Amino acid sequence: MKFFAYLLSFLATFNALAQDFRAAATLRNITPNPLLPASGGIGVPKKTTEKKGELFARVLVLEKGTTRVAIVSVDNLGWSSVLGNRSRALIKGIPPENVLIGCTHTHSGPDAYAFPDQNGKTSADLNYLEDCVKKIAEAVNEAVSKLEPATLKIAVGEAKGKIAYNYYADQLYDPRCGVIQAISKTGKPIATLVNYAIHPEVIGSGRGIMSPDLCGPLYDRIEAKGGGMAIFVNGAQGGMVTADTRREAGTEANTWEECIRIGELLADEALRIVQDAPTLPNPALYSTARTITFPVDSDLMKYILQNSPLKHPNAKPNEVSTQLNLLNIGPAQILTIPGEALPNIGFYLKRNMNTKYPFLFGLTNDAFGYMLTKVDFNSFKRYDYVSRTSLGEMTGEIYIDQALKLIKESPKPQ
Repeated sequence: MKFFAYLLSFLATFNALAQDFRAAATLRNITPNPLLPASGGIGVPKKTTEKKGELFARVLVLEKGTTRVAIVSVDNLGWSSVLGNRSRALIKGIPPENVLIGCTHTHSGPDAYAFPDQNGKTSADLNYLEDCVKKIAEAVNEAVSKLEPATLKIAVGEAKGKIAYNYYADQLYDPRCGVIQAISKTGKPIATLVNYAIHPEVIGSGRGIMSPDLCGPLYDRIEAKGGGMAIFVNGAQGGMVTADTRREAGTEANTWEECIRIGELLADEALRIVQDAPTLPNPALYSTARTITFPVDSDLMKYILQNSPLKHPNAKPNEVSTQLNLLNIGPAQILTIPGEALPNIGFYLKRNMNTKYPFLFGLTNDAFGYMLTKVDFNSFKRYDYVSRTSLGEMTGEIYIDQALKLIKESPKPQ
């Protein structure tokens, strides 16, 4: 009996390994026409009169055997699960929990939070948001229909040059850039995914410009260099890992030209990092998800959640729930973060992940403001703003605890 049990297990493993790994990538243009006000955070969005670059929803779908996963990146400040779940309901062929929807965190995109003002009113264009919901689903469904046999290249390395820094503490940021490149059987890249922690706020919301910020030139550079469709996924960039636009005498270069410089530099570094990575002919794919719940202690965040017309569903008063994902893609392991985790949280999680190729997908599945540990929360003046725009003191602690449990309970990457 033991022999037959072993044989069945062996055959199941053999069949899983024999199944081809497949991938596909698609996108949709989500630039509003006419232009909408730009949202750079809590507060009234600012009128825009021109655009630099286009806004997109970009999709990478991966499949191995019966496991299929979609990674979606939206050019916006934040993308809540309320909007994400509307897209998931329209997506065919992928379980909703296997659809990861995040944002680049550009500070010059339309308001997708639907921030309420002091009278409970919002300037968000709900028709525009619904159009985005449909386009995201269309893009994922199209990618599923285009899946083809593929190989992968995966690498993590330090992105060098003047790209990012921490506005609060210069060196407290993660310079590592994670890259996943899907390649067709003909040898042509299908897509290049870049995972790096940075605020795309070179332009910001106050200059009358709608833009994907530095992500736009990054897309253009990777695609011009033959990297397939480019996708940018942010990381643990809270408090405040921003674009390094510093000039002499304390000035900053907040221009589209600076977006081009930083975006192209990060693109070049990503391609350099992945260039010599070994080709993985048939990588394993694993996906799991769980629901985690946070208390909402902040009066400001309570007001936003209670008065936004998006109406985030709360299981209990003063609580909010979201989806946490863990993916193993070949030797890489990916964790999602439903907000802007501070760099120390990012470093700690990566150190505890079962891989030499750790990826953190920030602002994914939700965007619940800043995520601090309890020892950082409201502890010193520099963190007043990030504490005020956090759900509460225990947000980071709960997230870390649940993420570590998920790592422990999941298989190690192969």
